[in-house]
Amino acid sequence: QCDPGQATKYLYELLYNDPIKIILMPGCSSVSTLVAEAARMWNLIVLSYGSSSPALSNRQRFPTFFRTHPSATLHNPTRVQLFKKWGWTKIATIQQTTEVFTSTLDDLDQRVKEAGLEITFRQSFFSDPAAPVRNLKRQDARIIVGLFYETEARKVFCEVYKEKLYGKKYVWFLIGWYADNWFRIKDPAINCTEAEMAEAVEGHVTTEIVMLNPENTRSISNMTSQEFIEKLQKRLGKNPEETGGFQEAPLAYDAIWALALALNKTSAELVKKGLRLEDFNYNNKNITDEIYRALNSSAFEGVSGHVVFDASGSRMAWTLIEQLQGGVYKKIGYYDSTKDNLSWYNNDKWIGGAPPADYTKVITTFRFLSQKLFISVSVLASLGILLAIICLAFNIYNGHVRYIQNSQPYLNNMTAVGCTLALAAVFPLGLDGYHIGPGLFPFVCQARLWLLGLGFSLAYGSMFTKIWWVHTVFTKKEEKKEKRKTLEPWKLYATVGLLVGLDVVTLIIWQIVDPLHRTIEEFTKEEPKTDTDVSILPQLEHCSSTKMNTWLGIFYGFKGLLLLLGIFLAYETKSVSTEKINDHRAVGMAIYNVAVLCLITAPVTMILSSQQDAAFAFASLAVVFSSYITLVVLFVPKMRRLITRGEWQSEQQDTMKTGSSTNNNEEEKSRLLEKENRELEKIIAEKEERVSELRQQLQDRQQLRSRRRSSNPSREADNHFAPGLGAAPAPAPFYQPNLPLVRCLVSEQADKLGRGNCDGSRVHLLYK
Repeated sequence: QCDPGQATKYLYELLYNDPIKIILMPGCSSVSTLVAEAARMWNLIVLSYGSSSPALSNRQRFPTFFRTHPSATLHNPTRVQLFKKWGWTKIATIQQTTEVFTSTLDDLDQRVKEAGLEITFRQSFFSDPAAPVRNLKRQDARIIVGLFYETEARKVFCEVYKEKLYGKKYVWFLIGWYADNWFRIKDPAINCTEAEMAEAVEGHVTTEIVMLNPENTRSISNMTSQEFIEKLQKRLGKNPEETGGFQEAPLAYDAIWALALALNKTSAELVKKGLRLEDFNYNNKNITDEIYRALNSSAFEGVSGHVVFDASGSRMAWTLIEQLQGGVYKKIGYYDSTKDNLSWYNNDKWIGGAPPADYTKVITTFRFLSQKLFISVSVLASLGILLAIICLAFNIYNGHVRYIQNSQPYLNNMTAVGCTLALAAVFPLGLDGYHIGPGLFPFVCQARLWLLGLGFSLAYGSMFTKIWWVHTVFTKKEEKKEKRKTLEPWKLYATVGLLVGLDVVTLIIWQIVDPLHRTIEEFTKEEPKTDTDVSILPQLEHCSSTKMNTWLGIFYGFKGLLLLLGIFLAYETKSVSTEKINDHRAVGMAIYNVAVLCLITAPVTMILSSQQDAAFAFASLAVVFSSYITLVVLFVPKMRRLITRGEWQSEQQDTMKTGSSTNNNEEEKSRLLEKENRELEKIIAEKEERVSELRQQLQDRQQLRSRRRSSNPSREADNHFAPGLGAAPAPAPFYQPNLPLVRCLVSEQADKLGRGNCDGSRVHLLYK
């Protein structure tokens, strides 16, 4: 009655009452465990017909135990065979926490390892399977072996329905000894409908020990399996399926035959030694050993199939394989583990048309930069490099012109070279795994770092040096008067060299101590709509180092301070005028634009580092626009001035034509003087015309006076001049031809301009 307490009582009654017993035959596993462990103390053989616990296969604990009921672990060779048939290597399990299922699962784990397979996830539960089922879903389990009793099976599959852990992507393996309609039985412990349960269990596979020979062959008793069932049903009467142990009846019948054959064989062996079975007692180990050898070598055809015992005393039997198709179990094959023979009917059906994959195949894909964006920005960068080369060539060619010389052309050349390097950095910024292999990626990372670092130091450093010098010399008027007169260019170049040198030293230390290398960022897996067994794992390549944040903090901190200081200096010197650096206002404007772009772009690119297109667009366009603005602001006005005013012939001609400085205040003065000069030239032209008229009148009067003198000199003279004036003075004070370019006026003009205006130097200045 499967009661260990009652079994203990009966065992001792049997042992201590005559006649002597030669063999014991318990039924259930719980009773067999107790009896078989104690039987060795009396040298008794134990033969069971209904025990399936894998624990009974332990020969050290149960040295004299045999059973015609196969161990529960006999399902495992069949499961492994099916895994191999359908090409599955990754298995998941969920079990109820009981000894029989735990030991069965331990055996399965060992067998799958021997077959080169793997149990990837193992879940267990005591009464509530909700959490383990969720874990299976989360771990993407596909092929799942379930070991639990029928009542717990309903709970499991209700949770399976809720978690959608069924369908064409999943296969469940269950125990085959449940009732055929187990999932339709109403159970108050679950809150799923019959239709939901039927949907969840559709397509699962069961394995069940064959307890009745499926082949219509005669056994050692000269009966077929069907004839045996018919005789049994006649003896039992109505409803034989309700009789306890009905399914195990063929095993019990074959157990009696195994015992009879073993005793016959033992008797024959004992005769050779002059002994009989009747000589057995509880201290006679020799007869026990003979019975043990006879049972261990048993091999015959019984009504339950071929009867044979393995090394642990367990029955080796066939396994029936069934699949639930349309709510009905269909036989799809048999497996004979003794001969490793799989009989297959080829009638298995799958929801997806074929056995699913045992895991989601992960396809790694890299997120590459948009090639249209890369090409577009590369074109802009190439045009920028061409513009920088043109500006550099223009600056070198016109280096002798004073206007260019007063702008510190060597610093401007450094700016052009720095812009060229920064623009060249756009190309390695856009290179990724689409263009290069992993081996070249570290070199591309270093190229990005060096080109950007040196380009910034040269371009911005030269502009910063200019604005720094202007601020240093001109903000303190009294103290810096002497410094304004002379500018030592080597100090400017040394400042730029210091900034570049700091960058070079920092970059060298970075490259030696913690070099940049290729790192991979993984994103959330994506499931394509077309294939359910494939997921896409996006990845993105980065240039990084072990302490990347520390190095970026050093670089960004230093450069950020330079940018902020440059903005401050540009603001402070906006009203300063100097001939030594005549383009410092343009430099200030360039610093404003570069600083704003850099201060915005640096944090934005760090935030958008996982979005390759946005990060590249921000970084590269900031470099391009900064370079363009710097080149246009610094060089285009110089080109325009030299082209429109024709000031590139020589420094001497430039001086003769302008005679003024090239800053904005001097140009205004020059325009005013030119306007005044034109007005004075107009006045001089009018006066020259008047002088010509007066000269002609004077000549006429001299001729008239000469004629009168010849007739009456004294009277003519008196009549000609006003009375009281005396003789007329010589005309020399009014007209002196020996003074070059001098035009003296007659008395009425002299009154207007004053006689002092007849000074030769004054009129000469007006003419010039």
